[in-house]
Amino acid sequence: MNRLVVAAVLCGAVALSPEASRVEASSHREAPFVAKNPKVDGTDFYLFRSYETGRSGYVTLIANYQPLQDAYGGPNYFAMDPEALYEIHVDNDGDANEDVTFQFRFQNTLANGGVGAGLDIGPVGATKKVAIPVVNAGKITAADQSQLNVAETYSLKIVRGNRRTGTAQDVVQTGGTVTSFGKPLDYVGNKTFTNPAGYKAYADKFLYEVDIPGCTPPAGTKARVFVGQRQEGFAVNLGAIFDLVNAPIGVVAGGVDRTARGDSVPNNVASGLNSIGNKNVTSLALEIPIACLATGSQTVLGGWTTASVRQARVINPAATYARPSREGGAWAQVSRLGMPLVNEIIIGIPDKDRFNSSEPKDDAQFLDYVTHPVLPTFVEIAYGAGAGTLAPSGASYPRADLVSVFLTGVQAPDASNSMTSTNVNKNGATAEYLRLNTAFMPTARGSQNSLGATACFVNGVLTTANGMASADPDAKCDPAGFPNGRRPGDDVVDIALRVAMGYLLPFNAVTNPSQATPFTDGAINYDTQFGAGFPYLNLPSPGAP
Repeated sequence: MNRLVVAAVLCGAVALSPEASRVEASSHREAPFVAKNPKVDGTDFYLFRSYETGRSGYVTLIANYQPLQDAYGGPNYFAMDPEALYEIHVDNDGDANEDVTFQFRFQNTLANGGVGAGLDIGPVGATKKVAIPVVNAGKITAADQSQLNVAETYSLKIVRGNRRTGTAQDVVQTGGTVTSFGKPLDYVGNKTFTNPAGYKAYADKFLYEVDIPGCTPPAGTKARVFVGQRQEGFAVNLGAIFDLVNAPIGVVAGGVDRTARGDSVPNNVASGLNSIGNKNVTSLALEIPIACLATGSQTVLGGWTTASVRQARVINPAATYARPSREGGAWAQVSRLGMPLVNEIIIGIPDKDRFNSSEPKDDAQFLDYVTHPVLPTFVEIAYGAGAGTLAPSGASYPRADLVSVFLTGVQAPDASNSMTSTNVNKNGATAEYLRLNTAFMPTARGSQNSLGATACFVNGVLTTANGMASADPDAKCDPAGFPNGRRPGDDVVDIALRVAMGYLLPFNAVTNPSQATPFTDGAINYDTQFGAGFPYLNLPSPGAP
């Protein structure tokens, strides 16, 4: 699921006032075909320089899949698709093609050699062993997982060069040759796992240190991988968004107090504004040394995630657990996600499935959706004259500012500003994906500006002088944040609203009247709502208290 920052205008129109409903959104069910195939539906992608203590030499990449997971989603819960190929791609030379790809393949196995756990049913002397209908037969702890009925494992490969024809090698558990990794069972509930601490201890057993062929990590450290269920990191009032932005517009120049961090309410779950606060996702998380991803003097990485399935599927008329269908043929990409919300709200319905099957190198075909975005105008039409003039005028079209944010990367207009480098994250490619300039040091948790690198611009001019002496993190320039990569605590929607409504353009009372308007969706994300270290995203919501 994909999102250009512009996309959030639709969401953000709801939040032009403190009273507006929560509309920050992950990408969910954004295209007709992938909506029918939730196991391969990407919801969010994160790419940032690790800010866990002692890990600044690493980049964290997180791809979330399977949207809108109900925590109580038994009896099968949310195993990954063993017939699919999940990938995280990195372009390290600015040509819009993948140079490094990490490939995940999953396998689901029933207990007892594939027969499954069973119970003796019937009178003594005439019992029959009958398979149980659930994923676990009893309590599960970090020390004792014998009651699991379904074990989920995966392999991980690194491919250098083209994802299909390049050189593929196995990633192994550190210190050995083991190429298989375990995935924790979803958070069934607190009877199965005792309490959140019990589930954490159990899930932590599946955080692996790994050895990557051809990759030397910083001294005394190892690369890491974790795949498992996590709490949905974004919040959204889905009904209001798609009901013609069904919320009062309020006072445009208002907004909410961004100093009200709400750290004790992770992801605004308890705020009553988040309609998916109790949902979960499945995270594929990697922490890779920068030196193993970057090349030469190029410090900007481009990243995105995809999921692919085989072109042909034949349904087994006598289905079994191991073989409900037979699949073959070449891989066909069906899901793609780089920048947030692109395909969900920016790309028109006729092109949504085409976008999901496309590659960044071919993104010129979608250029009109960026240079002439529908949503700023749609918002004004939806609210009529009462909304006033919000969006940049026709004089600002085509929107070159949005092209720089979403398709080329951002660079300072001249070399006289005070940044260490005049380049935020431009890398020479014209492509929609997340761009991360690894030359910028990570900002510590608790000091991050949730408006990210956006706060480094003053009236359209890039400068690090903005608010550096302020005690309020939201007033400080933070070049380590979105749209320079993306961290869990970056408030993508508020950034989106401001950029879409002309924040990167110089103020002009006639052609760009909203340049300095503090647009907000009313739900504030902060770094301290998330973990202090890998894999950063919060424990999933339990299926039962």
